[in-house]
Amino acid sequence: MRQIDVVAAVLVVVGAANWGLIAVARFDLVAALFGMQFGEVSALSAVVYALVGMAAAYQAIFWKRVQNRWGHSSPVHAR
Repeated sequence: MRQIDVVAAVLVVVGAANWGLIAVARFDLVAALFGMQFGEVSALSAVVYALVGMAAAYQAIFWKRVQNRWGHSSPVHAR
């Protein structure tokens, strides 16, 4: 499961970097990697976008399990 955690984290970072580039420089890294213009989508780039979206959903849904698997627990605040 740790490999899935790492792959999901890398895909989320790639997706976040791509959105950052889109916002700051109007540059779509995924489209550029597949030789397309900004905003164009091919079947292959759609697969990349889908994988990034699934990785984000995985991270969001299984956040606590991933933390526990890697030995990091949320800090408990004493009152």
